[in-house]
Amino acid sequence: MIDNSIFEDKKAAYLTLGCKLNFAETSAISKQLLELGIRKARQGEVADVCVINTCSVTELADKKCRQAVRKLIKENPGAFVIVTGCYAQLKPEDIVAIEGVDVVLGAEQKLDVVSYLNELKKKDKGTVCTSKTNNIKTFVPSCSQDDRTRYFLKVQDGCDYFCTYCTIPLARGRSRNGTIRDLVKQAEEVAAKGGKEIVLTGVNIGDFGKTTGETFFDLVKALDDVEGIERFRISSIEPNLLTDEIIEYVAQSKRFAPHFHIPLQSGSDNVLSLMKRKYDTALFKQRVEKIKQVMPDAFIGVDVIVGTRGETDEYFEDARQFIDSINISQLHVFTYSERPNTQALKIDFVVDPKTKHDRCKTLLDISDRKLNEFYRSQQGRSGKVLFEHTRHDDKMYGFTENYVKVEADYNESIVNIIKTVELGDFNASCSALTLNSYE
Repeated sequence: MIDNSIFEDKKAAYLTLGCKLNFAETSAISKQLLELGIRKARQGEVADVCVINTCSVTELADKKCRQAVRKLIKENPGAFVIVTGCYAQLKPEDIVAIEGVDVVLGAEQKLDVVSYLNELKKKDKGTVCTSKTNNIKTFVPSCSQDDRTRYFLKVQDGCDYFCTYCTIPLARGRSRNGTIRDLVKQAEEVAAKGGKEIVLTGVNIGDFGKTTGETFFDLVKALDDVEGIERFRISSIEPNLLTDEIIEYVAQSKRFAPHFHIPLQSGSDNVLSLMKRKYDTALFKQRVEKIKQVMPDAFIGVDVIVGTRGETDEYFEDARQFIDSINISQLHVFTYSERPNTQALKIDFVVDPKTKHDRCKTLLDISDRKLNEFYRSQQGRSGKVLFEHTRHDDKMYGFTENYVKVEADYNESIVNIIKTVELGDFNASCSALTLNSYE
């Protein structure tokens, strides 16, 4: 039995890299340590414990993780250092070799940090505690508040899809989820704290229900009845899992925002086949058209990867034309990075770095144009904006229900309050609409 008194008045520094799911999980870890008496270190304080939650989506992400670990160790000499996250699961030996690292925790261990604190006693060599991918089975609920006003609620983890370019199933294990009952309770707790907006997060949230016999649509309907939450947003959801039923429900729901983020990954059916995605461009187009049919002002963000193995000039041109033709609001463009142990490495055709860069710029230009067109279509309209507390000089920002960024003069009295506003001119310098007036 560990004497918890040894943790009193200790301070912890947290660093999270990667996705919002990681941020939610780091928040859960910080709550565990706080219950032991380990508070979050304030700016300028040297921490007794360092927790780094890593990402491994690209080779560059791996490099940034190693740099971040070394930097935090240098800034907090003598601290007990815990490294977890996707990079820790995939390449634990890379991390434990860094001088000063005490424990490397895999996906199954990351949300049981307390068991590995070892009374904060450092050793000459760090310890690796990971499980094989097939043994990553636990779902631990997590909810975090970002540095603005919204909360991120983890509803699902892991993935069963095994796309050829992706290591997520290796890093996070198979699809699993919490129960609707528990997730509704967490949402109610956010409401009790005064939270107004919750983003549903996960690795493949549309796959919700694999471990509980429920469905994502069931979850959406249950959360829509949570009093006190003004709006929910659905984070990235696979197009084949975003059903007409869900789209139609969101269109008439009390709390779900007309805002969708849908991974396309490629606008070429040939490349989608090489990626082993579970849809084609025809299905994707149908989903976009359905959303716009029932929610004409909905914001649709789309993920795209450029330069994957097998993406010939002809295939990229197919992708470009398709993306240009669909009524979306913004692209999130990622450059393909080769990951060990993925099936994509078996594809012969390799895209050179310059071509990847050029293709990325081509799609980013399309994204800028589409975002400008969407924002200009909203000028003069009314919207409900949740204003954030962060101050930028004398300005503040918030987002409408359909994810239009709105700029206003700073006014502390409207922070974390939803205001009905009239949308004004487009400010290209910050990609936002100005505020004409609000009620």
